[in-house]
This record gives sequence, C-alpha cells and structure tokens, in this order.
Amino acid sequence: MAPSVDAAAHDCSASFSNGFVDRVYSRLSPLYDVMFGRVLQPGRIAAIQRMNLRRGADILEVGVGTGLNAPLYPSHCRVTGIDMSAPMLQKARERIERERLRLRLLKMDAAHLTFVDDSFDIVYAPYTISVVPDPVQVAREMKRVCKPGGAIVILNHFRSTDPIVARVEAALSPLTVHVGFRCDLDLTQLLVHSGLRPASIEAINVPPIWRLVTCIKES
Repeated sequence: MAPSVDAAAHDCSASFSNGFVDRVYSRLSPLYDVMFGRVLQPGRIAAIQRMNLRRGADILEVGVGTGLNAPLYPSHCRVTGIDMSAPMLQKARERIERERLRLRLLKMDAAHLTFVDDSFDIVYAPYTISVVPDPVQVAREMKRVCKPGGAIVILNHFRSTDPIVARVEAALSPLTVHVGFRCDLDLTQLLVHSGLRPASIEAINVPPIWRLVTCIKES
C-alpha cells in the first residue's frame, strides 16, 4: 500500500519542537545579525528585487527574526512580519524604531497563522522553512493566506542533489539545529506535499547553495 500524502509529508518534519526553536533563538538573538546578517544578505536583497513589488502590495514575512529585511522593503508596500521568538521580535522592533521604518510585527506560530484565507499579495519566508518543526504545514499555511495569483516566496538552503553532499548534510543536521537550522530539508518533497508548483528556482548567495523559490498561487 502506498503511503498517504500526510504520512509521506512526515518525512519533511523535524525532530524538534516549537519550544526547542524558541530556546535556540532566544539564545541566538544577540548574535543573530553577526552570524547570519551580512553572509546571507545578498539573498535577501535578491528576493525582494525579484518580487517586483507594486504600490500598495500587502506582504507577509514569515519568520521576520531581527528585522534584517525591513529596510529593504519599498515604503509604498504594507508589510506584516511574524515570528515565534519574543527576543527576536524585540530586536526587530528596535531596528524598526531606530531606522524609522513602517512594519507591523506580530508574535505568531507560522504553522497556525491567524489570518483569513487570501489575505496577502506575497507571502515570503526568508531562511525560515528549515527552522520550523513542520515545514510542510508552514508552506500550506503560506499558500492558504496568499491571494489567488499572488506569490509564495521561499528563500532557504535545501538538501543537495549530490548524493555524497546530501549524506554529509544528513549527518550534520542534528548538530546544525543547535545553531538555528537544519541542513537536510528536501525541496522536492516540500513542494509536492504542500501543493506548491515552482514558477522559478534560483541559486542564490555565495557560495550559491541556497535557493530562491517562487510559486504562484493558482487563481
């Protein structure tokens, strides 16, 4: 008997909980910008450039963290950022106040978004999908709250298609979760089980081992 879709999707799930993630990022929040700021910033810049944001666009950023994306958004857009980590959100608030930016911040579980269906023109997860316990559920929620014809954008590292590198990533992943991410998430499985069809997949950053994935929600 073939496995059910949900059973197969379980292969994408992580072995850690929201509580574990919250503890990791509470510890990392003072160091996050130093560890993951400049090195991953080219991907953040490219992602927002590729969105071609129109005036008045409603954007949801899933996993806003310390607000590193906040200065990159055009002022003519409406941006809502969510995160589970209170210390990370506090860093984001400080950045927004310091740089006089306009961004609504909410504490929220990405796997259980409280927004109604079809709320946002763009739903964007920058370096987030591999730090949540259930990436498929998060991707499904991103799709749910995206408007028909809108874009679901995922910027992340995914498991290599090279079998040798993939084995190394699988071995390292139990260690990397302690510094905020897993490195063995399979992109194909994530897309299949969340019902997303990529319009584009682009290698990003230096080295180009991250992927910028853009999906359009069917009308």
